[in-house]
Amino acid sequence: MSPLETGEAAVEYRPGSYRLLKPGQFVRCAVSAEPIPLDQLRYWSVERQEAYASPVAVLARTSEAGPAPSGGA
Repeated sequence: MSPLETGEAAVEYRPGSYRLLKPGQFVRCAVSAEPIPLDQLRYWSVERQEAYASPVAVLARTSEAGPAPSGGA
């Protein structure tokens, strides 16, 4: 494994999937900053482009931040 593949990945979150922009082994939870291995990544926000470690983190984020921004004008 190359050194680029061992650090934090850059990810574009899409509905039902994600795309790696920069290779890595993990992303960070937007709430706790805990590393989430890519093979365990299950929760993210397409609108906010954020990853979450658990459903509890999703709830905490949506409670503190309010509704996600809309894509429309």
